[in-house]
Amino acid sequence: MRFTTIFFDLDDTLYPPTTNLWLAIKQRMNDFMRERMNIPTDEIPELREKYYLQYGTTLRGLQKHHNIDVDDFLAYVHDLPLSNYLTPDPVQRSVIASLPTRNLIFTNADIPHAQRVLNTLNLRDLFSAIVDVITVAPYCKPMPESFAIAMKIAGETDPSRCVMIDDLRRTTRAAREAGMFSILYDGSGSMDDDADAHFRDWNELVNILEAQ
Repeated sequence: MRFTTIFFDLDDTLYPPTTNLWLAIKQRMNDFMRERMNIPTDEIPELREKYYLQYGTTLRGLQKHHNIDVDDFLAYVHDLPLSNYLTPDPVQRSVIASLPTRNLIFTNADIPHAQRVLNTLNLRDLFSAIVDVITVAPYCKPMPESFAIAMKIAGETDPSRCVMIDDLRRTTRAAREAGMFSILYDGSGSMDDDADAHFRDWNELVNILEAQ
């Protein structure tokens, strides 16, 4: 295997979208914007989509245009009973534990949320670091600067030795453009030029990496 570092996305990658946890988080974002910021309910979906597309995350848009308290926002939107949504997957743990690479979480969430997810999934000990949205500020995935910061934290200087696994095509595309090998975690089983490979079953991951 030519790779030395793998960056794993968190939400909807380390657990499948069918858990509906990410949907619950997005609903908490809507609630925050309505209850804490007094934004009319009918304006929230369009505003969130605008910020997501323009700034990479809803959070970055809210920071720029509404001067919100970042810690308050992140604590609010992630205040969910994770055990109601997530169940440890022994196969996934075995696969990640078998990798000879340095493994890091690279997420647009924050470290407290990532730690809670990893603990719930029984994966915390398998990752050497968490690169979160605070660490890469004022950037976030899929901005090129965020990948450069993540590589620096990992101690990597050669992007071709790095892998990015993510469920979002714009992130795998950006990672590929940054010189990394990008893998799409895709429940639909479809792929185009936005990624170098894709998988749905964690058992497929080692074969993908070793084939490179």
